[in-house]
Amino acid sequence: MADELFDIYDEQLRPLGTATRAETHAKGYWHRSFHCWLTRREGNRRFVRFQLRQASKDTNPGCYDITAAGHLSAGETIREAIRELEEELGVSASFEQLIPLGQIRENISGEVNGIPFIDREVSDVFGLVCELPLTELLLQPEEVAGVYEADLDELIALFEGSLSAVSASGVELVDQNEQLTIVQCSVSAKQFVPREFSYYTSVLQALHGCT
Repeated sequence: MADELFDIYDEQLRPLGTATRAETHAKGYWHRSFHCWLTRREGNRRFVRFQLRQASKDTNPGCYDITAAGHLSAGETIREAIRELEEELGVSASFEQLIPLGQIRENISGEVNGIPFIDREVSDVFGLVCELPLTELLLQPEEVAGVYEADLDELIALFEGSLSAVSASGVELVDQNEQLTIVQCSVSAKQFVPREFSYYTSVLQALHGCT
């Protein structure tokens, strides 16, 4: 399978052309991505969902992350990137249903299986109200190992440092097939993709306004 192509940019987001995913992460080119956090309300409580990245991912494998996210392919617009919801979770939504939560820049580096990576992204962040039960999600085996939900206020407290862990309910793939098993787990902030905690707290606080 051919490596996917990204549009790449310099520090000022001036276009530089295209590069493969591997080259983009090896050389640290700036590129664009799509973030979408799924949330729902139950009585007076609001919940937020997050995914577990597959252990085979080339960046931050096995970490908890945004409910659905992905890079924009070369020539793709942010409107078209909503495909990530369908591909990763089996959730159908229109771009008009998304609630804009801002744009961020991230510069994350690390190493996976002895191979260093530099992930420099400009990400458009959205929220989406989704009442679909976790058991009805269709997880993409190559990308997503599980999806969980936790109380929104508890997650904010987790990233603010006033809680050391939160309880989450979720579903996980069985042997990377489409069968799901229901799980309960305890989640800590250090298990998430290592971003500035201010990213998580600001996005989670903004989700309170999603209706």
